[in-house]
Parts: sequence; C-alpha cells; structure tokens
Amino acid sequence: MKTAELLARIGQDWRRERPDLDPGPMLTVIALQRTNQTLQAALDAFFARHDLTPSAFDVLATLRRSAPPGGLTLGELGTLMAVTPPAVTKRVDGLERRGWVARLADPRDRRSVRAALTPEGRAAVDRLLEAHVAHEEALLRDLTPDERATLRGLLLRITPQDG
Repeated sequence: MKTAELLARIGQDWRRERPDLDPGPMLTVIALQRTNQTLQAALDAFFARHDLTPSAFDVLATLRRSAPPGGLTLGELGTLMAVTPPAVTKRVDGLERRGWVARLADPRDRRSVRAALTPEGRAAVDRLLEAHVAHEEALLRDLTPDERATLRGLLLRITPQDG
C-alpha cells in the first residue's frame, strides 16, 4: 500500500475508533519511518552495486572530506560519523583489508592510531562520489532546493541536539 493511502487509512481508522485521539503525531512518525526505509533500501542497493555498504562509504567520505594529510584518530572519525568506537574499528578493518584505508601511528601520541585514505581509497571514493550525489539527487527529485532546505531545517528541530 502506498504511504499516502496507508496514512489516510490509519488516520480514518483512529478517528473512527478513538475520535478523542489526534493521530497526527503517529501519522508523521510513520511517514518518517517509511521514508527512511525507502531511502535506506535505495542506498543499500546503490552501494551493493559498487561492492560497498553505506557504512563503508561513510568512512571513505568522512576521511575524504575531513581528514588532514595525517588522517583522523579513530575517535575523531567516530565523532564525525556519529558511531561507536567498535563500529569505527569494524569499518576501518574492512576497508584496510581492501587496501583503501591505512592505520598510521599518531606522531604526537604513540597510544593513538589514525586512519587515512590510501591512494587507492581516495581514487575509489572520488570515482563513486559523483554517482552517489547523482543518485541522491534522483531520490529527492520531487523536492525543490528550497523544499530540501526546509525539510533539513524541520528535521533538525526534532533531532536531539547535543550540548
């Protein structure tokens, strides 16, 4: 069932069964959940065609856009990707096996390890980046640039903010 039809049905059913209850919040959350599932499935399929996962690409893209020449500590990488240290380690391990990420000793702190793109990893992310952005553009094709900005702003208002 299409999301609009499903939401209409759910709203109608709740208004019939519990007219005292406003189903609006429930309908909004369901719409967000269904949108997230659709986007996640599309991203999973896109990256699978390139023998990657979205999480592996996240490491590559984060290192490409944010890392200085000496790389990022695993803690910095995890902060920028909003994932736990074990998740960072697992992702870096897989990309290291592919030869796309290297672990480097931190020259300022021997206890710390940095992750950096290898030349092969940089080439891989650069090859995929334009196709990835074009794919996301296609996913959002029904929204104008202003609508996209409005949506981002609205979502930020309901996303927990640290600090």
